[in-house]
Amino acid sequence: MLSASLLDDPASAATARDTGLLIARLVFGLVMSAHATQKLFGWLGGYGLAGTGGFFEQLGFRPGRLFAAVAASSELVAGLLIALGLLGPIGPALLLPVMIVAAITVHRSNGLFAATNGIEVPLLYGTFAVMLALTGPGLFSLDAVLGLEALWSPAFAVIALAVGVIGAIGALVSRRPPRTVAAPA
Repeated sequence: MLSASLLDDPASAATARDTGLLIARLVFGLVMSAHATQKLFGWLGGYGLAGTGGFFEQLGFRPGRLFAAVAASSELVAGLLIALGLLGPIGPALLLPVMIVAAITVHRSNGLFAATNGIEVPLLYGTFAVMLALTGPGLFSLDAVLGLEALWSPAFAVIALAVGVIGAIGALVSRRPPRTVAAPA
């Protein structure tokens, strides 16, 4: 008779789950950090703070450069924390409000799918952030190495995510209608 399959062994299944989380965290976190450098520094074909700040001004976030710096810094720090599996749900909670604000202010009027600049991408990123905050980074993380697993309690995760949602609401409430220039009489 054949022995239990690899996936039927609880230890092997846990290792596979932790390996999957590591791969997902590394790819997602590093790509998110790279995306942030486009806004912050103009790297990788980005517009830098000046260009991104101008875009934020058009969206009604003034001063645009400050809002762009906060959003991009949040993405950069969140991406690095997620990739490293460090500091519990803080990284995902930093990312969530940026994705909520992006979905509402930039993508909502374009439907669901990315092909029409819809909410698909920020929805997926935000969903991944919530999932990671609630499940934790897995065994292959700095939190596990440093003994910080307590930061991944369900209660702390929910609190961190709630603070992120409140931050998104705060950003959206602070938004002012874009300035219009009156036509000459």
